[in-house]
Amino acid sequence: MAATDFLNPIKGFGVTFAMMFKKVATEEYPEAGAPAAPRYHGRHQLNRHPDGLEKCVGCELCAWACPADAIFVEGGNNTEEERFSPGERYGADYQINYLRCIGCGLCIEACPTRSLTMINFYELADDDRQRLIYTKEDLLAPLLPGMEQPPHPMRLGDNEQDYYVNGPELAKAQQQEAKQ
Repeated sequence: MAATDFLNPIKGFGVTFAMMFKKVATEEYPEAGAPAAPRYHGRHQLNRHPDGLEKCVGCELCAWACPADAIFVEGGNNTEEERFSPGERYGADYQINYLRCIGCGLCIEACPTRSLTMINFYELADDDRQRLIYTKEDLLAPLLPGMEQPPHPMRLGDNEQDYYVNGPELAKAQQQEAKQ
């Protein structure tokens, strides 16, 4: 045995002894969550047009692009009495199973209308499997006045960024100034 083998336990105790005098870093996680990085992509969100209509046209391209088969979309037809989106179709049934979702973002890339984006919300753990299947009501963006979180700005067009960041009145004023 080498002479250094006898010193190894003393070196280990030295590390432990040094750590005893360092300040403890405590995070109050459930009460005060840490902010996510600005470019972090977490939970999905179905966006709306500035007038409140849904952007999803029920094309099912996001479901086809998902490698984990975590998205289910069933399209429906708009009528004059019930209009959910500006086109002739809308996403009647929309579900994302977060037990399967791998967060790859291929569904975001496949969406032709920029209806589906990812927001910075990262708390997706639950002890009930049924609550991890998000339906259209869970995913649909709230209307602007009580908006919980705007969509990720890198996934929106210029006029959509103005609307979500500044609000509808200021976005209209900026568009009018740009026309002049």
